[in-house]
Amino acid sequence: MTATIPTPTSAPVEEVGLPRTSAAPPEEGVATFESLNPANGDVVGVHAKHSAGDVDAAVALARETARWWGALDFAERAEHLLTWRSVLTRRMAQLAELVHRETGKPHADAQLEIALAIDHVAWAAKNAKKVLGRRSVSPGLIMANQAASVEYKPLGVVGVIGPWNYPVFTPMGSIAYALAAGNTVVFKPSEYTPGVGQWLADTLTEVVGGRAVLQCVTGLGETGAALCSSGVDKLAFTGSGATGKKVMAACAETLTPVIIEAGGKDALIVDEDADVAAAAEAALWSGMSNAGQTCIGTERVYVHRAVFHEFVEEILAQAKGLRAGPTGSKIGPITMPSQVDVIRSHVQDAVDSGAKVLMGGPDAIGERFVQPTIMTFVPESSREMTDETFGPTLAINPVSSMEEAIERTNATRYGLAGAVFSKSRGEEIARQIRSGMTSVNAVIAFAGVPSLPFGGVGESGFGRIHGPDGLREFTYAKAVTRQRFKPPLNLTSFQRDEKAEKALALITTLLHGGKKTLRVP
Repeated sequence: MTATIPTPTSAPVEEVGLPRTSAAPPEEGVATFESLNPANGDVVGVHAKHSAGDVDAAVALARETARWWGALDFAERAEHLLTWRSVLTRRMAQLAELVHRETGKPHADAQLEIALAIDHVAWAAKNAKKVLGRRSVSPGLIMANQAASVEYKPLGVVGVIGPWNYPVFTPMGSIAYALAAGNTVVFKPSEYTPGVGQWLADTLTEVVGGRAVLQCVTGLGETGAALCSSGVDKLAFTGSGATGKKVMAACAETLTPVIIEAGGKDALIVDEDADVAAAAEAALWSGMSNAGQTCIGTERVYVHRAVFHEFVEEILAQAKGLRAGPTGSKIGPITMPSQVDVIRSHVQDAVDSGAKVLMGGPDAIGERFVQPTIMTFVPESSREMTDETFGPTLAINPVSSMEEAIERTNATRYGLAGAVFSKSRGEEIARQIRSGMTSVNAVIAFAGVPSLPFGGVGESGFGRIHGPDGLREFTYAKAVTRQRFKPPLNLTSFQRDEKAEKALALITTLLHGGKKTLRVP
């Protein structure tokens, strides 16, 4: 990787075909690795293993480019990002094909995540000024002679380490918001989806005339570690909790702040007055889509005893014929080969602990594909209930009350997302769930609302992407005061006399010393 700004493409964005580096192999002599189609093992692309030196060069170039990008006003940045949004939209089929080949997920699922990502790009571009722009604030009575304002300034260079399960939607939640806030970005995609990451960087590079606003560095764990220690101003990571801890430790060496999204063990609660058919449909899709490889997908289901058997019959009826396979199936392969062993161990542990298998089971786990597995009466101490499985499995257990459902849902070290199905108590129950996000009578709806924050608590991580919180996450607050007239009480001077001190005490007492009843609207 060279530390020079790429030459702008001469062709209009609308006429450019495949991005140049997506199709071109790395230079001769450069260490490489292959991205493989998990459905059949075919080679999708060959990519460079970028070294620490390459990463440092990319960050240096990003810092140089940040002087230009950060100096643009919100409207100018929005124009570039909305143009990129349009390019992504027109080339959606091309990108979806690449996502399909690198992850194995069906084209329809790839298109869904791209569409959601495009919506987030548009929201971030259009709302950055409103959220981050300078605004006046009240100085208060004691500082009434001051005009006060606050604005949110870009940090500079943001590093993003993305996952393989949603290689467009998930990292875009950091990339788009960091860019809209005025930062440049160095993006390290998963080694399983490097082509997608390079595609995204190449298309934006075309839009901004060849400038290194978004760069992609590819490689294995060493490349990600290099990005952590490269001196970026903030790093956003999505992945496993174990890797997240390593990211935090590496970033701590340079006091680089981090955003961590580290997965979950999300639950779906079904109350006795719920629309059972709708709840079953949502649980099945949330648990099985993308082969269960969804951090905010359902892995546990707690159903009120009054409708438990009805729910189980309904979900089994809806799951009939649902299969994982290479072509024409609604469920694709397990993208990361090592995850197959994790899924197998969780299912086997549940069976050994006394769980009842209604569909699938240990024999449904193949080398590349895992068939849908549904179990009931799964012991709460089994790994199927305590650890993130990240496969197409559902554990469905009955509960005597919603209070029991809430208690079991919260009895986890994770706290990312979840869902509640209830006609009368949905929001009441949702507010008692210890998680960053919960949908009522739907699943993962919060992820599709660009104005809502996305993130978790506990071992699901911290920090937020999406929405106003996501924009501010990639900035620092800049406070400015300006004296409008000489203060009646000069408090910041050695000339302050006893009269001024008494006046200050009196004003403070009048403002804050009395007892007042707090009226909550």
